[in-house]
Amino acid sequence: MPAKLSIVVPAYNEAARLGVTLPKILAYLNAGAAKSELIVVDDGSEDDTAAVAEKALAQSGVVETRLLRYEKNRGKGYAVRLGLMAASANIVLFSDADLSTPITEAPKLIDPIRRGEYDLTFGSRALDRRLIGVHQPWRREQSGRVFNLIVRVATGLPFWDTQCGFKAFRMSVCRPLIEAAHIDRFGFDVELIYLAHLARLRLSEIPVRWDHDPASKVSVMRDSVRMFDEVRRIRGEVARGVYSEAISAARTAAMVEAKHGSRSLA
Repeated sequence: MPAKLSIVVPAYNEAARLGVTLPKILAYLNAGAAKSELIVVDDGSEDDTAAVAEKALAQSGVVETRLLRYEKNRGKGYAVRLGLMAASANIVLFSDADLSTPITEAPKLIDPIRRGEYDLTFGSRALDRRLIGVHQPWRREQSGRVFNLIVRVATGLPFWDTQCGFKAFRMSVCRPLIEAAHIDRFGFDVELIYLAHLARLRLSEIPVRWDHDPASKVSVMRDSVRMFDEVRRIRGEVARGVYSEAISAARTAAMVEAKHGSRSLA
């Protein structure tokens, strides 16, 4: 029997975190009634990420687990896409390795997909800032707001936070978009959400609990410039029709599921 839920955790030099966060995810999944799967993607780490992950996954209980590895660091976007495509469940959640959004928030994203209400759901720090326990430094927080404003203006997306590392997908309709996506660094979130929006899938931005991790690897100056460039690149490739076939395939899959009433099937 295939898993009813898969969780994907991308990891780059996360040896210090995974020994704590993976057991939390496994405990959450083992407490559930549905058959589940946890996939860790080691994005070319230079530390003991793989060894720490293997040790934690060895205590998996009834949860199916996999560790995917490759030698060269490719970027978070590449790692997430690899994990999503490898997942056996039709509903797949990806979570950052630091669990800045607690795994107990997962039902907020998973249940609306399971009920057939949405095709892609994603956590948001912007919709209800009362849910933020530990805020980012002021400069980083303002940079994030500016970036999301630029994303709204550049793409027409009606969302306020595309970058929270907590997103869930209905793979039966999102798969063509994931296969066609190719932004490997931080702009991958915008790419996937924008393509889903263009395919007229049902998207929902959902407020979640979130705590800033002081050990975050994001650099305000370096990564902001890179993300702005990636948004410009995405817009240009949409205009050139690079994603057109994938958008059409996702839209058709959604229409077929709606016609046959299968969207509510997890």
